[in-house]
Amino acid sequence: MDRIDELVIRYPQLAGLKDQVRSAADLIITCYRGGGTVFTVGNGGSAADASHIVGEFMKSFVRPRPVPKEDVDAFSKYPDGNYLSSRLQCGFRAISLMTQEGITTAVQNDQGWDMGPAQQLYSLARKGDVLIGISTSGNARNVHLACQVAKVRGVHIIGLSGKDGGLLAEDSDVSIVVPERETFKIQELHLPIYHALCLYVEESFF
Repeated sequence: MDRIDELVIRYPQLAGLKDQVRSAADLIITCYRGGGTVFTVGNGGSAADASHIVGEFMKSFVRPRPVPKEDVDAFSKYPDGNYLSSRLQCGFRAISLMTQEGITTAVQNDQGWDMGPAQQLYSLARKGDVLIGISTSGNARNVHLACQVAKVRGVHIIGLSGKDGGLLAEDSDVSIVVPERETFKIQELHLPIYHALCLYVEESFF
């Protein structure tokens, strides 16, 4: 049983989203196989979720991710090489657009309160990357602007939302709209979904 099958067994109310979750996982896997980056964006609790996702991608989540032998050999030339190679873990390229305080506040001051994620994505993104947008209503203005930049940059968009999906559902290549309307209940279902994505992706490489 893979992690997405496990997800819908544990959370039966998500059974109707199984295909969307699997499609989202496939987008991320394709991105990483091509050397790409996953970006995340959201506000409030969804900003915390955006950072959480990055943390699961950038180090071991469940499975060991030892550094490759060539890196072990390269580190061995340095005084702390054995320490580093025994403790470092392989990570996937992932960036939260909500945690860079310097650029975020500069953009808010100079270009507009809603422009921070869009500006970062415009500067950093490459074709084939993935943007995970998280908004319980689907209508967060800064997320919507970042999605438009993503389209221009050739970045695939995965949307996590609730209610009717809002603008994010329209923006997304893969839209995952959980069957709840209250903010905290939507957030409660977002977490097991992105955990399943992180587990599925990790197990595809390690």
